[in-house]
Amino acid sequence: MTTSALPTGSGQPWASRLFSFPNPVNEVSARLVAAGVVLMCAATLGFDQPWILVAIAYGFFARVLTGPSLSPLGTVVTRLVTPRLPIAERPVAGPPKRFAQGMGFAMSTTAAVLALGFDYRFAAFVITGLIIGAATLESGLGFCIGCRVFAALMRLGLVPEEVCERCNNLRSSRSPVVG
Repeated sequence: MTTSALPTGSGQPWASRLFSFPNPVNEVSARLVAAGVVLMCAATLGFDQPWILVAIAYGFFARVLTGPSLSPLGTVVTRLVTPRLPIAERPVAGPPKRFAQGMGFAMSTTAAVLALGFDYRFAAFVITGLIIGAATLESGLGFCIGCRVFAALMRLGLVPEEVCERCNNLRSSRSPVVG
């Protein structure tokens, strides 16, 4: 008989649990992660350190694949910061937030490749500035650009409704999914 050191918990294989995205997502945590992204992007620009873009891109990639599980920033926020705040959870639909993380991954990866692969720092830093803008809107105002794009894609029929059945239930409440 062999025993596994891997988590077993819910009856799902550990890989299925690891490579899943939370649904719903706590908007408080999402906004705090966005604030962390703003700080990392600002450090990239302020200290002229394009290598930080690799860490930013990895964070987005990890959050797309696993939610906060493999993201250092996501883990710190969801396990250490958010639980200590005197703010109630605000559940929002997960699929739009995952889509937004994917947009962040595409943008930060593009910026990293431009800066580090081709030495096109100006173009990379323009993209980094766009990430700062989007993440600032999310962290400061709760306005998720990626979520709005996701909602528009749903309205156009490019994202099937079954991908985000919860989105329909949130349309009447305050939610970044509302388009």
